[in-house]
Amino acid sequence: MIVITGEETGSGLQAAARALQSARLPLALTGAGVSVASGIPDFRSPGGLWTNFSPDEYATLDVFYADPAKAWRLYRALGRVLVGRRFNAAHRALAELEARQLLHGVITQNVDGLHQQAGSQAVYEMHGEHQHLHCLRCGLLAPMDEGVLDVEDVPCCAQCTFPLKPNVVLFGEPVRALAEIEELIDQCDLLLVAGTSAQVYPAAGLVPAVKGNGGIIFEFNREQVLGQHGFGGINIMTDYFFAGDAAETLPALCRAIDRC
Repeated sequence: MIVITGEETGSGLQAAARALQSARLPLALTGAGVSVASGIPDFRSPGGLWTNFSPDEYATLDVFYADPAKAWRLYRALGRVLVGRRFNAAHRALAELEARQLLHGVITQNVDGLHQQAGSQAVYEMHGEHQHLHCLRCGLLAPMDEGVLDVEDVPCCAQCTFPLKPNVVLFGEPVRALAEIEELIDQCDLLLVAGTSAQVYPAAGLVPAVKGNGGIIFEFNREQVLGQHGFGGINIMTDYFFAGDAAETLPALCRAIDRC
């Protein structure tokens, strides 16, 4: 594993830049860490959303069906965290790589829509998105009106009157676009993993799938975590580890490509 820190002229960074330029089908996998610089905390961190709202108690499909008013306490808290947030340098760097045809797409576990806001076109949102409301009965999708965050009433479908929920994946629901994602991963020869430990399935299976096919793994995290928590002991997956905030390290990679 090659460790890349704040030094932008090192041989490791230049080697990583050349590897990305040579990749046939590079992809990115992102998690909460890429949005921290936009003011959106990791839900699992101390003080995050799960501190006040246990996922088992508020974030399951069964809870929504049984007590949508209770579930909406969580949804309103989530919406207040996300409203008005803007993309940061990490999102912009990934959009720039795509525009330069050095990235085929972004697979994200986030629901904040900031990749699209930054300009990314090919975004696969595994856990859905928070910009629309979804009817589980008739399938209606309606834009999220921020006014629903300020009232206690549960919004209902204009077509069938069933309670609406944000268009996010709850525990107990299948993730989105999995068939497309798996098809891309089968062809991927370089994966940029940014702001996530990729421990929760199905995202947890994407890194070893690329690695098993002989692909290269770039990791952008504050600490190296990929492969540290697997069964049977440590099995490091990372080839190039960019240590630090993704909002700093991803732009550094873009600048290194400019120098190649």
